[in-house]
Amino acid sequence: MSERNRMSEQRTVKVMVVDDHPMWRDAVARDLAAAGFDVVATAGDGPQAVRRARAVTPDVLVLDLNLPGMPGVQVCKELVGADPGLRVLVLSASGEHADVLEAVKSGATGYLLKSASTQELSDAVRSTAAGDPVFTPGLAGLVLGEYRRLASDPTPAASDEPKAPQLTERETEVLRLVAKGLSYKQIAERLVISHRTVQNHVQNTLGKLQLHNRVELVRYAIERGLDDA
Repeated sequence: MSERNRMSEQRTVKVMVVDDHPMWRDAVARDLAAAGFDVVATAGDGPQAVRRARAVTPDVLVLDLNLPGMPGVQVCKELVGADPGLRVLVLSASGEHADVLEAVKSGATGYLLKSASTQELSDAVRSTAAGDPVFTPGLAGLVLGEYRRLASDPTPAASDEPKAPQLTERETEVLRLVAKGLSYKQIAERLVISHRTVQNHVQNTLGKLQLHNRVELVRYAIERGLDDA
């Protein structure tokens, strides 16, 4: 388990809210603070979001896509690229498939529509902090379908590609269930192990495979047919 994950289990989850509409941004921040989260910062545009997120290092970034100065997907890409442990929950008015897929490919852990209730948002932030993917109903299948499509695309063979790292039997088992779309909680229940142990296996696997987030991990697993195993 990463240091960030260990710390988030021992203290209040730090959250940052990014949205260009002041009233909406403040309302979301108030709701999350009332739900027990530590709202460490807010931002109203892309460049400001990047600067402040780097300064306050939140556990979860609640991010709108439509931002002045820099689009939300670019904010996500820059921050997650610099800190793969950061969890990003997109909170958007758009349910367009292209927007959802672009957000996930940029490193977002989940995608929630702004029509969600306060309770749904709080639950989503909590799940996102734990590393579980969260999607507005109907979007999870879309994302998994896109993983499969990408995995089926022919990729150029690299003759000098290094040999794949050796995973343990349990790491492979966890990876297979991740590829099937199960949450960490569901994996823990199925394998009769703790949620923390699942996170440990995922973090170890990410390190061995030199991948950065769950999105890349799922694609890796599907490319190797583990979701059908």
